[in-house]
Amino acid sequence: MNNRQLKEKVVLAYSGGLDTSVCIKWLQDEMGLDVIAMLGNVGQEHDGLEEIAQKARMLGCVAVEVVDMTEEFVSEYIVRAIAANAMYENKYPLLSALSRPLISKHLVETAHKHGATCVAHGCTGKGNDQVRFETSITALDPSLKVIAPVREWDLGMRPDEIAYAKMHGVPVSQSIEKPYSIDDNLWGRAIEAGVLEDPWTEPPADIWTITVDPLDAPDTPTYVEIGFAEGVPASLDGEELPLSELIAKLNSIAGSCGYGRIDMIENRYVGLKSRECYEVPAGLALIQAHKALEDLCLERDVLHHKLALEQLWADQVYNGRWFSPFKQALDAFMAATQHGMTGTVRLKLYKGGCVVVGRKSAYALYDPALATYEDDKALDQKAAKGFIDIQGLPIKTWAMREAARAKGGASTSPTFDVLDGASAEHPLARAVNC
Repeated sequence: MNNRQLKEKVVLAYSGGLDTSVCIKWLQDEMGLDVIAMLGNVGQEHDGLEEIAQKARMLGCVAVEVVDMTEEFVSEYIVRAIAANAMYENKYPLLSALSRPLISKHLVETAHKHGATCVAHGCTGKGNDQVRFETSITALDPSLKVIAPVREWDLGMRPDEIAYAKMHGVPVSQSIEKPYSIDDNLWGRAIEAGVLEDPWTEPPADIWTITVDPLDAPDTPTYVEIGFAEGVPASLDGEELPLSELIAKLNSIAGSCGYGRIDMIENRYVGLKSRECYEVPAGLALIQAHKALEDLCLERDVLHHKLALEQLWADQVYNGRWFSPFKQALDAFMAATQHGMTGTVRLKLYKGGCVVVGRKSAYALYDPALATYEDDKALDQKAAKGFIDIQGLPIKTWAMREAARAKGGASTSPTFDVLDGASAEHPLARAVNC
């Protein structure tokens, strides 16, 4: 048995960039492992994954797997995100958080295929992705060891990493770090780092690539109609399209109208705040349209409770718990709400804005005969008096008791320590203790 056969194997999530390219040599030289590189296509921009795969082979990988995950990403991940109207902190459609569990799934499958005992990623110790990869991999196969070279190596700053790369024969296209860190997939783009780390600095124009400046957008509105079939976007302006094509086309249309930019302070799961910019024109538009359809078709209590569960769903996915029992239970609830979500929503896009201007469905719970303020016979308005009396009975009972207490001289206004240690002159304290 030779040394090659004795070596353990590790599957590396490989992007072709400096970090993961250095990871290959570090895993080989410092850990003594045979490296299998896995490249995943989730609809991101690239000049050709085969060229990146060839680079991995040149660096000595014993095998390279190129996996097209785009359709699976759409049908198993984006569809669920739309059903949950997934907006982390109610600010942005989940982006990287959606692709990481899918990539993790294929890392585990690749490890099983090649008999690898380890899986590796190129995430730093400050980001969310390390949590998403490692939690997902553990959920799918707890026996696999996870290695995070960037957290473990002693290479200091980026210049040290570049020097290590040159010393070990890793091609470095440029010695100067790119001004931004970008992650993208079919759903959109995430941009951070560089000058964006100053939250007072306006994002430079060159960070945006799929949206035009709203000032340069057309001077006339653009209307689009999105057709849904049981909650899944199925047509655009009457043309039935596979969801992946619909998203790509809507990204182009909405982006050309200057819609889809987000500049926000984000609360990372690891406990720090970061300034993040996103381009998600199709994601924002589809979720807005989907919400409008739900307003039309979902029963009131289901809709109200779904709003709270949507935030829990987004938190679970953002925090790397795609495969958790709780998230799977939330998926079941979301799926149960989508059976009647078939209809069409019309959006008006204009200079960075997007508003719903029409919605229709054969499953609508909206009844014009009930909603009208004109003379109608659909509802006996006199019945409202009994409804009000019954629903207001607990409040009436409480008010009568308080009135009796007031006559007896007892205070009817409780005092609260609203702000611990705050002055009684604080406006909030005065408002509550008045």
